[in-house]
Amino acid sequence: MRRTNIDLNDIKAKINELKGRNIKMEVNRGRRRIVCYEGIIEDTYASVFIVRLFGTNSTDKLSYSYTDVLCGDVKIGIKN
Repeated sequence: MRRTNIDLNDIKAKINELKGRNIKMEVNRGRRRIVCYEGIIEDTYASVFIVRLFGTNSTDKLSYSYTDVLCGDVKIGIKN
């Protein structure tokens, strides 16, 4: 369900502030499949942002749209 109190521009600004910081992500892939990642927000563009993942292969990158965050399919937190 869509959150009505958060604007897409607010999400873009918050993700832009997290650029270059270590983050934790939960991604809902549907049918009760939730995948957790750790990485760094590498780049932000007009409609998507790029996350470089930590792990065995440091060249793995994923891209997500800001609407994925707005709808709740992607949850981002700061890694301590």
